[in-house]
Amino acid sequence: MVQPVPRVGGDVAAQEAAQSAIRRYEERLAKDPASLAFAPLADAYRKAGRSREAIRLCREGLDRFPHYTTARLVLAKALLDEGDTDGAAAELRALVASGAKDPEAHRLLAQLDRLAGRLDDAITHLEQAAKLDPGDRESRVTLELLKGDGRLPDGSPLAGLLADDTFATLSFGAACLEQGLCEDAAQIFLRLLKRNPGDARARSLLEQAVRTRTQKRKGP
Repeated sequence: MVQPVPRVGGDVAAQEAAQSAIRRYEERLAKDPASLAFAPLADAYRKAGRSREAIRLCREGLDRFPHYTTARLVLAKALLDEGDTDGAAAELRALVASGAKDPEAHRLLAQLDRLAGRLDDAITHLEQAAKLDPGDRESRVTLELLKGDGRLPDGSPLAGLLADDTFATLSFGAACLEQGLCEDAAQIFLRLLKRNPGDARARSLLEQAVRTRTQKRKGP
């Protein structure tokens, strides 16, 4: 499952700011029901953990403004928060097909494709995200991992051990991940997925390795 956007936590100031934003957008929409304020209101609902209300509001608004790409992206995120990956993917694909140049849509599609084992599609979307957003380091790091195609990084201490696939197993990959060798672990999982694209556990662990690597690259 795609990781949902973090909810507003226990910070009282953050909670008050979120509620203030919700009230502001609710008032604006009440004054002008035909306005585009439904999209930022839906996003505020989603961030406050009210994803079902966000979905309803987006669907109603998109009935009136079917080409409003921001609302469609908010809808996709809210669907992801509800665990509806198929529904979210459909919205994201519709957004991309419309010609919208939205790097976030491509990043989310890449994540969904990785989780489904469609690695070539994931690479295509990451390339688009990086092209549309030159400062997108996360997509570039993930691309480096996925394009490794099972080859260990230069200087890997496991190069000799993994010269063949004897140790390319889920358990060994998981052990590498626990030891912080996320690049090596990712390549092990990619090898496994080349042999068996339907290996759900390998897909899940690959996603964990990708997240760990991108977080490390971001730094503090």
